[in-house]
Amino acid sequence: MINVQKVLRSFRFATEGIITLFRYENNARVHLLIALLVILAGFWLNLSRVEWTIILTQIGLVWAAEAFNTAIEKLCDFVSPGLHPQIKAIKDLSSGAVLLLAITAVVVGVVVLGGRLVDVIMTLQVTAEPNS
Repeated sequence: MINVQKVLRSFRFATEGIITLFRYENNARVHLLIALLVILAGFWLNLSRVEWTIILTQIGLVWAAEAFNTAIEKLCDFVSPGLHPQIKAIKDLSSGAVLLLAITAVVVGVVVLGGRLVDVIMTLQVTAEPNS
């Protein structure tokens, strides 16, 4: 039998984690701002359902990667508060993973949004041309 109270408590803890991520982590706030701009651009460019799915998946992946990176960094700082070459390597790898995913998200965004933008520009040019 599912314990509904445990499930609700788990969701509350997860929500607190998300709030903490965006409240205290500068990079997460940067990703949030960029995501909002991309979403606005998506509405302006009238993305299809498939395009929305792709864009929103990329946004969610970057946020999740940022959350994992933050958790790993906090764990490293707790376990080894001083400077240690292994801890540095772990933190660098973790932040590198976020960077790889962010770069991928940018490329996907350029393909999806850029493709739509080209379509909009071409449509505007066709409608702006005088009839011969």
